[in-house]
Amino acid sequence: MSDDGSLGELGPLSLHVPEPAVRPGGAPDFSNVELDEAGAIRRPEVDANPEDIRDLAFSIIRVLSRDGEAVGPWAGLLTDDQLIEGLRHMMTLRTFDARMQIAQRQGKTSFYMQHLGEEAVSCAFRKALAPGDMNFPTYRQAGLLIADDYPMVEMMCQIYSNERDPLKGRQLPIMYSSKEHGFFSISGNLATQYIQAVGWAMASAIKHDTKIAAGWIGDGSTAESDFHASLVFASTYKAPIVLNIVNNQWAISTFQGIARGGSGTFAARGLGFGIPALRVDGNDYLAVFAVAKWAIERARRNLGPTLIEYVTYRAGAHSTSDDPSAYRPKTESDAWPLGDPIIRLKNHLIGRGVWSDDRHKQTEAEILDTVVAAQKEAESFGTLHAGGKPSARDMFEGVYEEMPPHLRRQRQQAGV
Repeated sequence: MSDDGSLGELGPLSLHVPEPAVRPGGAPDFSNVELDEAGAIRRPEVDANPEDIRDLAFSIIRVLSRDGEAVGPWAGLLTDDQLIEGLRHMMTLRTFDARMQIAQRQGKTSFYMQHLGEEAVSCAFRKALAPGDMNFPTYRQAGLLIADDYPMVEMMCQIYSNERDPLKGRQLPIMYSSKEHGFFSISGNLATQYIQAVGWAMASAIKHDTKIAAGWIGDGSTAESDFHASLVFASTYKAPIVLNIVNNQWAISTFQGIARGGSGTFAARGLGFGIPALRVDGNDYLAVFAVAKWAIERARRNLGPTLIEYVTYRAGAHSTSDDPSAYRPKTESDAWPLGDPIIRLKNHLIGRGVWSDDRHKQTEAEILDTVVAAQKEAESFGTLHAGGKPSARDMFEGVYEEMPPHLRRQRQQAGV
């Protein structure tokens, strides 16, 4: 600006549109993922002041080293048996995914979404919760059910929308719901879950209950207004909730930089609301559990919300309707610097002398047999194009406490 206040010779404005580091055909580039050494990040007291732990929103908490050792202040919370159980849960989820992906390609269901590479996030988090706590998940947290021993047959019946579908054909495949297992009905519009989760947590506090909530959202959906409204309510009323952001680098075909903008990290968004925020290696089962346990205890002690960003990678397609080769290099998954959560935990257990390659292969075979048996049972009740279907009568039930006259007439006209 010149001395007289005019704009002088300034050129026209231009719009900035973030671009991914590489496009299909290029070499994968994860130079933006700055990794701290495993065990290097401090573990603050649960009642730490948010202002005193701002640095945790910009680092990545890791427990497993490159050599598979558990190191640092976040380690040591799980026994070998608990870790073996966690490994089995992740392996079960991956096998379940593979079978259901094939079933979709065979036309037995219309739609499916994999968790490939993200298994540690939901499987580990579930083990840190208590009975009665409520998750408000996205469509990529089926590990919350697997790790809580929800019957796979019921999950598959929901996917097939058959006569045993517990949701009676009212939901898109993979959008499960189970009050008993703390799994709130999934919404395809992800950000709506977040604000409902905060409301549920506030209601629990108003009732002087002991149950907490966990909200889940993907990196892309943090650009929705409901995400920001949720943080306002959570921070203002100190709701007993853990606010989870699963940053798997891709929102359908849009890279995470579009939603992240200039904030540096997704976790950093919590800081502006006075919410303690942490980033964790989402492919490290031990780190996910430790950070989840810290945040859950904080909520349970009435200290308010915590925001957690899980840094992970969606190794598969966004869904069976997606082709990721159209927007990212085919070899990008192989270049992901945080590796495979199953292989990392497997190697850790082998290093501790409580697991082996032979036992791992045997377990893979046992899990496959279990999943295939569940699939056969589920398919005996019908699939998308064959066998039993939910009754048309079901669409009239469960809508109102007392069915109004116009619905009674419609049901009679439909003959159900």
